[in-house]
Amino acid sequence: MRTVVDRAGLDRQAASASQMGRFETGWLTSEANLAARADLSGALDRPGARAAATDGHRAGRPVGRPPHDVRRHYTSFSYQAASWNKARRVVAKVEWHPGELYPRVGFIVTNMTRPPERVTLFYNRRGTAEQYIKEGKNAIVWTRLSCRRFAANAVRLQLHALAYNLANFPRTLTLPETVSHWSMTTLRDRLIKIGAKIVRHGRSITFQMVEVMISRDLFQQILDAIAALRPSPLPRC
Repeated sequence: MRTVVDRAGLDRQAASASQMGRFETGWLTSEANLAARADLSGALDRPGARAAATDGHRAGRPVGRPPHDVRRHYTSFSYQAASWNKARRVVAKVEWHPGELYPRVGFIVTNMTRPPERVTLFYNRRGTAEQYIKEGKNAIVWTRLSCRRFAANAVRLQLHALAYNLANFPRTLTLPETVSHWSMTTLRDRLIKIGAKIVRHGRSITFQMVEVMISRDLFQQILDAIAALRPSPLPRC
């Protein structure tokens, strides 16, 4: 974000909320871009500018009743900051979320020539991959490679990756929809490390688990999902 404002911003506080707001406001309120802000499907009145939306709808607030789903509009155009030696391609995405008065606007400066939707999807996947790497560092601590030999560190990293996959399987396959957004750390602290008391009876052993983080119904749904992963037994002839 500092690079978008100015190359000199790399050494200064150039990515604050107020400075980024002035950057967006100064660009959005220019005469050349008033039409593009009102309608992303129209072209900017500048040479080399390009605008393309996913459909022919207007990018302003949707007409009629508020929608129950998220509406997204994409466009791309050429923009040249004062410190840039040439114009660059900027991809914009506008999202209208239910219950929100103003849209969410995002910009990506790129040299890719793909359609705006494909460019946005590419960068979103890149950010998602980085989130997985960050999650592995925090939850699995797979950056703890303190061995002297390269082969030993490689084996340790493989074990960390295996542990991450084993923990990721129950999250993607057995968690109900209400808790499917849990991170690896939350899954470990609330489900794997759940507190319990073992009560031994004459013919049975009972696990009395706390319901502070996981309710009884939610835990039963997880157990049912795990049981559904087992292959069905073959019928006997």
